[in-house]
Amino acid sequence: MRGWYENELGWATVPGSPVRLSVGARFDVLDVPAEAGFAGLRHLAPGSPVAVRGDRMRLLVAAGGAEEVPEILQWLEWGALPLGLTAIGAGGTVEAPPPPARLPGHGPGRAPGPRRPGPVQGAAVWLRPPVAGCEVEASLPTVSAWGATEGAPDLVRLVDTLATHCHRVRLRRACAQPLAFS
Repeated sequence: MRGWYENELGWATVPGSPVRLSVGARFDVLDVPAEAGFAGLRHLAPGSPVAVRGDRMRLLVAAGGAEEVPEILQWLEWGALPLGLTAIGAGGTVEAPPPPARLPGHGPGRAPGPRRPGPVQGAAVWLRPPVAGCEVEASLPTVSAWGATEGAPDLVRLVDTLATHCHRVRLRRACAQPLAFS
């Protein structure tokens, strides 16, 4: 598994078990409730990798994006609310999902396409796996005004959508809780 990430994708891993991906050089990660993450998928290019672990979704964004997220949230007036949206950047790590299964007719490291998480509870899986040989970083959301690749998704729109849906998830969960005085 480690070899697939390092040799086929060129992504750095951290020594140890389980295999962990080093964040910050090739990509950053937005970690959100999966329910909110599904709403954000429309703001991602089709080749943008997305992983799911338990009830959390991890969306890859351009390297450096994580450090912009707090300011984006402030600018969008979401900064004061606990959203459950975590930005992981330089120096961070995330669990590496197993490489996608290879199917007949698919080249080495070629992903068969998006897949839904299977019955493995708690383990990370690729919902949209990275594809070896493709320049993934060019399709990752970035702050458009600061040197984005033409056609790259806009990080501000993605963060706004995720924040909105994180807030809705939080409100829905709060309403489902029994009242303290009942």
